Amino acid sequence: MPLLDRFRQAPPSAFGRLRHDLSIGLADTAISALWALSGRVRDISEPAARDELIPLTVTDRRLVADDVVALTLTAAGPDPLPVWHPGAHLDVHLPSGRIRQYSLCGDPAVRDHYRIAVRRIPDGGGGSREVHEQLTPGATVATHGPRNAFPLTLPGYGSPAQRLHFVAGGIGITPILPMLAPAARLSVPWTMVYTGRNRPSLPFLDEVAGYGDRVRIRTDDVSGVPSAADLLGDCPDGTTVYACGPAPLLTAVRSALVGRDGVELHYERFAAPPVVDGAPFAVSIASTGVTVPVAADESLLSALRRSGVHAPYSCRQGFCGTCRTRVLDGTVEHRDTLLTDPEREAGMMLTCVSRAAEGRTLTLEL
Repeated sequence: MPLLDRFRQAPPSAFGRLRHDLSIGLADTAISALWALSGRVRDISEPAARDELIPLTVTDRRLVADDVVALTLTAAGPDPLPVWHPGAHLDVHLPSGRIRQYSLCGDPAVRDHYRIAVRRIPDGGGGSREVHEQLTPGATVATHGPRNAFPLTLPGYGSPAQRLHFVAGGIGITPILPMLAPAARLSVPWTMVYTGRNRPSLPFLDEVAGYGDRVRIRTDDVSGVPSAADLLGDCPDGTTVYACGPAPLLTAVRSALVGRDGVELHYERFAAPPVVDGAPFAVSIASTGVTVPVAADESLLSALRRSGVHAPYSCRQGFCGTCRTRVLDGTVEHRDTLLTDPEREAGMMLTCVSRAAEGRTLTLEL
């Protein structure tokens, strides 16, 4: 049955929270003001996270674009899998012990399996290579269940907007694809620009093309690198924009919407944001006494990995908590929006985004 027909419920009414990102401070300030004017920002209510891991078995694997595989992850037992809503992702525990986040890109109405898609990144942290090289049918992974940092709110169903516009770049289609079905089913006015290097690089092109002329497919080899105007189109007041893709695409979209009080922006990025307004500092590893310098434009996590210090991580953006580490000495400059005040007072920090003041040294329990 087509995805459109199988989506039976509207997502919960909630505004998405603008992702904390320091990559362009001026745009962030202006867009934050836009959010304050446009409506109350609320967190979506997802099912409570489970303490135990849910085992999943790879039951299907197919190539959906150049260097992109889609995996069907099926429940190991008879119980239905936890529900999810468009924009959700899984923290996938891989056989190696790595934890990586992948957007759910299947049908939320299906309760016996999940679908994710992973682009191979040869020079990445090893997670995508493991998926491509080792996760064949019969392999097992695990998850605590879906989480949503990029929730969809539909006009007329909790959003004051009048229309939606989606912008997807390459693998950025994965969180957006499940959003199209409810928008179409509930007759919400919407459009989308789907862009990438060329058509073979675009995952799920057949599914996206099924929505007809509401979708504009634009590739660099034919039309050149898109400008913000190409990505946003008319984008009149009353539009909510959902965007996901590489950093240059998101920077272009976000910069173009500075000062547009009548347009709301929700976005998700898959890569670590650049360090802005950083200062050099150092960390001492308690278990070895080794001192690791951290450059002004480098994250603490990157410096640890560069120096061969084992440190857990997943999102690299300050919202999943996988890199939570205890600080035994020193003052932290917290740049995340995840840790609670008691956690910070107890000496915890997120190594992927937080830092120390210039010239200071932190001692880490690693």
